[in-house]
Amino acid sequence: MKPIDPKDKNEHIPRTDHSAASDMGADTPMLDTISSHLIQAIKKSLEKEDKKAIKKLVEPLHAADLADLIETLKPANREQLVKFLRPTLDPEMLPELDDSVREEVIEYIGIEQLAKALRELDSDDALSIIEYLEPDQQHAVLHTIPAKERASFEQVLTYPEESAGRLMQQEVVVAPPFWTAKETLEYLRKGTDLPESFYEIYVVDPRYHLVGAVSLNTLIKADEDKKLTQLYNEDLRAIPLTMDREEVAYLFHHYALVSAPVVDGKGRLLGMITADDVLEVIEEEAEKDILQLAGVTDTDFHAPFFETFYRRVGWLFIGLVNTMLAVTVIAQFTSSIEKMVALAVLMPVVATMGGNGGMQVLIVTVRAIAMRELRGPNTQRAIIKESLIGALNGLFFALILIGIAILYYDDLGLGFVLAGAMIFNMLWAALAGVFLPIIIDRLGFDPAVASGPLLIASTDVLGFASFLGFATLFLF
Repeated sequence: MKPIDPKDKNEHIPRTDHSAASDMGADTPMLDTISSHLIQAIKKSLEKEDKKAIKKLVEPLHAADLADLIETLKPANREQLVKFLRPTLDPEMLPELDDSVREEVIEYIGIEQLAKALRELDSDDALSIIEYLEPDQQHAVLHTIPAKERASFEQVLTYPEESAGRLMQQEVVVAPPFWTAKETLEYLRKGTDLPESFYEIYVVDPRYHLVGAVSLNTLIKADEDKKLTQLYNEDLRAIPLTMDREEVAYLFHHYALVSAPVVDGKGRLLGMITADDVLEVIEEEAEKDILQLAGVTDTDFHAPFFETFYRRVGWLFIGLVNTMLAVTVIAQFTSSIEKMVALAVLMPVVATMGGNGGMQVLIVTVRAIAMRELRGPNTQRAIIKESLIGALNGLFFALILIGIAILYYDDLGLGFVLAGAMIFNMLWAALAGVFLPIIIDRLGFDPAVASGPLLIASTDVLGFASFLGFATLFLF
């Protein structure tokens, strides 16, 4: 892939386009977020089909900001803007787009323009786009790319989806062990096909087996005559090709890595993974876990109306099943509710508090599993700690509910029944919040997806059953 000028991609200082700013009524620097003034100016220029004004407004934007702008516009304006910018569209913008919006943009620019844009990107960014294309689009794009690069992409696409092989970039800087520091530096100065950013020189033998790595810092400080064999670090955190990307993120976090080589089963160097790629993985996984606990996906915001409906209705149907289970339990105590109307008023309190308390524990546990914190003695410690906290929470709110029962219903017995059910359900919620994710994870399923419905169902059913059961047993 053709390297991009680092000055273009790594520029994080906000830039000011005074002519554009004056058009928007303010002479202020561009911020990371897209202002309403810019959006309105873009819309007006689109209405007038003023390509010159549009170019002036868009030109100062960083690729990520341009992606934000495109996502913010309505579909009609989005299509118009992309088609205006198509000949000069910044390829770096494509990986920044939401998946749903990227599909639209690809449709607007066409396969030929997409293939041209991909050749301007690093291999990992280009692959992140190719792998989400429809099979026919993927086939068409790959056949417009030169044979050598096409073979490289096709090889990477055979690797498991969530593996290090899919995450790595293939552009790396390598050198033989007999080179001196001076020879290596001269190579770097004259190199025309170097990666956009790199932190290490990988030392390989003639068969491309990874021998070691020399950091740029070490190379710059070394005597010119020193050979790489005297400089390289053999203690590398080489990442196997098939390692899951969550495992990769854990290694980077645990060992504070900036970059790491990726090797195949025979120890041959295939590429490298850098911290910015891992940061994206960590962000995506954390966001995915949070969203999945609520039954939505990261593309819901930009997804089409009926697609969003389809994604959410399944989760809501599970909620309906959970509710019907709770209704079935309540139906068993109809006679008790008829004898004391206060039971109907107060019974949601126990179930709701249990669900809320359980979700707190569940989120903490799911995150601990993702960060590899629940291992060995930590698991037992977490169970004991959350059980005690659950019991203490239950006792705290039980005392409040006893006071409410006495104040509003003048019934101490009702207060004790409510208190007992609260302590029982809060304790169960705490235990379930720890045990369910652990069990589901060990069964090979995603605890972020499956734990939530099970927890809510159990706290609802046990909340209603314990409160109404205790009331029937002790009050009638």
